[in-house]
Amino acid sequence: MGIRLRITVLPGDGIGPEVIAEALRVLRSVADLFGHQLETFSHAIGGAALREHHDPLPAVTLAACRTSDAVLLGAVGGPAFDNVAPELRPEQGLLRLRQELGCFANLRPAVCYPALVQGSPLKADAVAGANVMIVRELLGGLYFGKPRTVHGDVGSREAVDTMRYTEPAIERIARVAFDLARQRRCLLTSVDKANVLACSRLWREVVTRVGQEYPDVRLSHAYVDSCAMALAARPTQFDVILTENMFGDILSDLAGALVGSLGLLPSASIGGRIGLYEPVHGSAPDIAGQGLADPLGAVLSTAMMLRHSFQLHREAECVEAAVAAALDRGLRTRDLAGKNSRCVSTSEMGEGIAEAVCTLATPREIVT
Repeated sequence: MGIRLRITVLPGDGIGPEVIAEALRVLRSVADLFGHQLETFSHAIGGAALREHHDPLPAVTLAACRTSDAVLLGAVGGPAFDNVAPELRPEQGLLRLRQELGCFANLRPAVCYPALVQGSPLKADAVAGANVMIVRELLGGLYFGKPRTVHGDVGSREAVDTMRYTEPAIERIARVAFDLARQRRCLLTSVDKANVLACSRLWREVVTRVGQEYPDVRLSHAYVDSCAMALAARPTQFDVILTENMFGDILSDLAGALVGSLGLLPSASIGGRIGLYEPVHGSAPDIAGQGLADPLGAVLSTAMMLRHSFQLHREAECVEAAVAAALDRGLRTRDLAGKNSRCVSTSEMGEGIAEAVCTLATPREIVT
């Protein structure tokens, strides 16, 4: 029996509106095939909201997010906003939204599709079969810690950012990671810098303690620098990687090299009542409006939405399989195309995935 999917859509800046349009195209195909009622409401965030409302997260946008079942976001930011006041930067709107929704856990999967193994800048035999889930703590660390100041006279100024974590914050993100590891290969690597940072020493102690409640999950610890090297050299050794906010931000971008492009990476920000789903890539204003953007990260973010916000696991698998099928057919946007490959546009890629959805759903699943 179908359910209602009430989603607030935040297209954002740059290529955001283009990739979100294709994600919605695929989501509509899934909803129609499986008999779900899709309701979407579009609102501004980031630079677009700054231009329209003089606020990167207007009250009307936040209110819409709070009354929906899930939020789908494109991307925010761009060089046009580099000189605005720090509190008005587009990225501040996103940080505030995550905080307001209580999204403390950021899930960033990186899957190396067989059709793209040769496209990775890393050795094909090293990345083949790589399937990593990075669990990033999203509401603590340097991005939210206070005090945060710049003071002094020009020429001798001092800047201060504060990394801060509490035991409860570490414990709750650790449980998310351990629970995910149980659903996968039961391997968890906790990443820190415990040889230097007090926050990391607390992190390691708390994660170790929580791990005693999960005897079926094999826990290991790694320093962030050595983990980065191992992730590039031997990515298949990793299953779930747990880490704090800034380290997770950096490592998840490195994971883009495993799969061949940041454009392929989705994410889910969960923990509160309402989940926030967005591709990992930025707003890429240099290619905005040209039909060159890769929509796969946005499309795969809808699969995560179906799974985590609506518990529609079969529908999520259908989207993921449709992406793989489109890639197997040779569909490539510019970021994925090799020298002898034909590039398709953003909309052509979205159309190809939507068509694949229709062929992958079994007759008993299709509502007529």
